[in-house]
Amino acid sequence: MVAMAIFSLVIAAIFTTWELVLKATATGQTAAIQAQRERITMRALEESLTCVQSFQASLKYYTFIVANGDEPLLSYTSRLPDVFPRNGKFPGLNLRRLTFQLEAGDTSTGGGAGKNLVLRQSPVLMDMDADEQNYPLVLARDVKSFEVECWDTNQAQFVTEWDNTNSIPALVRITLTLRGNQDTGGGVPDRVLTRDIAVPSTMLPTGYQAGRNGNVGGGGGNNPFPRNGGSRPPGQ
Repeated sequence: MVAMAIFSLVIAAIFTTWELVLKATATGQTAAIQAQRERITMRALEESLTCVQSFQASLKYYTFIVANGDEPLLSYTSRLPDVFPRNGKFPGLNLRRLTFQLEAGDTSTGGGAGKNLVLRQSPVLMDMDADEQNYPLVLARDVKSFEVECWDTNQAQFVTEWDNTNSIPALVRITLTLRGNQDTGGGVPDRVLTRDIAVPSTMLPTGYQAGRNGNVGGGGGNNPFPRNGGSRPPGQ
């Protein structure tokens, strides 16, 4: 009887330890997945924003759209690198319109009750297909808020509204808040990711895009930067 009691205590201790190991492993895997999603999300935003393109002669395809509030959205056209997520779906079509949007998560797939930051893509001059519309790429789950601020050179400060959709801001600040579990009695606080991304692109004037008179960069015609007698500095 004593031996059986001792054996039962040992089995209970082993089971408890094994249960703790399983829980710790699951927690670690969840944290690793979340960290990887954070890196992918910020990298996708950085890589695409630094490759934004805009052409004055085709503004309807190159608008820069920012919307905050209950349904935040960030949309623009960018020439993406080959390693960009889902690039294999668009072979040879690296110039695409991207739309980052915060949408309600699907609890049936284990996504949690929070919202998801999703990315939809479509090649420029082409409509978005049904598969991309219905099954966007989920970049981050359980997102509490997604805020986009643009640097206003006139006010010398960040603004949450970008009214001039036909121009590209010089600097964009992304703030992504991932929901913790403190609201449900846990000890994990909300995680706030903030990144300032410089946008080196500028709008290409119509004269350069059209190549009028076959003399882009030279004098005369409608070139916005004539060499002779213009305001363009020598050597640029």
